[in-house]
Amino acid sequence: MTPVRWWEYPALVLTAGLTGLWFAIAVRGSADDRGRTRVLGSSLLSALAVGCPICNKIVIGLLGVSGALGLWAPIQPALAVLSLAVLVVAVVLQWRNRTCATDTCAVESAAE
Repeated sequence: MTPVRWWEYPALVLTAGLTGLWFAIAVRGSADDRGRTRVLGSSLLSALAVGCPICNKIVIGLLGVSGALGLWAPIQPALAVLSLAVLVVAVVLQWRNRTCATDTCAVESAAE
């Protein structure tokens, strides 16, 4: 059994939080799916980064058990950081590009 490393819990919690935040900000029914693809890809990358290196059948098939522990395990923290960076950028861009989906913006702009 491979022990859970200290950084896996915060990476998992931050990934879930940022992914949920992105979907909470996203405008429903929007035709723009570019951000959605980035967020889902980044969440998948985070799952590969946080997952046990010898539990990943794809990595085991490509590298073998010794390769998974010797090659894959050391790059997992970098993958987690990369994934979280992409998620932060996606959330920031989604926040900046959000549009009004309800009549609240019309009320706000009429008050000005």
